[in-house]
Amino acid sequence: MEDHIPLDFQPIPPEESLARAEAFYAQMARRRSVRFFADRPLPEGLLEQIVATAGTAPSGANQQPWTFVAVRSPDLKRQIRAAAEEEERAFYSQRAPESWLSDLAPLGTGWEKPFLDAAPALLVIFRQRHGYDADGTLHKHYYTLESVGIAVGMLIAAIHNAGLVSLTHTPSPMEFLERILERPTSEKAFLLMPVGYPAEDATVPNITRKPLDEILIWR
Repeated sequence: MEDHIPLDFQPIPPEESLARAEAFYAQMARRRSVRFFADRPLPEGLLEQIVATAGTAPSGANQQPWTFVAVRSPDLKRQIRAAAEEEERAFYSQRAPESWLSDLAPLGTGWEKPFLDAAPALLVIFRQRHGYDADGTLHKHYYTLESVGIAVGMLIAAIHNAGLVSLTHTPSPMEFLERILERPTSEKAFLLMPVGYPAEDATVPNITRKPLDEILIWR
């Protein structure tokens, strides 16, 4: 095949594979969505490495249809919080059906989003609906929702692996992110994630996860 290179694959013994899988599961099982952040800056270069990891995700036709915007400006964070809270206030008071609000009640969430300017950084993930060739011709992207979703999963794992916490926040609609961050019309906001260290008194909802036998089916 043209433009193919040998696979860089390093085999490991089966017992080490299992040990690695068990250790990674134990690490990820401690991951929680956090809404309370410490006023502590991130080490230089850490966000770059985390996003670089997310950028290794597979994508449709290798189009890599994602843009990650790291927001550290206090002014921009305040603008994003104000716009997000405006949408969330409408959601909780008008848009959400009672069944949805009932499901959210145990989590203790509401329209106020102080974590959006408390966290040292916000990562805003945009989905590129299409790209452009070198000559400016529009180039179609494929499976953009699936591709960006996979990249976000790897992003979340990389954040936790680096000893940080995060929250996946999806105020709806999210067009304000495209406006505030001055993104091109080819990009659509996909997810808003505060990233940082947890506050010393941070709490999380007392939830459980489905057991393996409910999510894994053998055939």
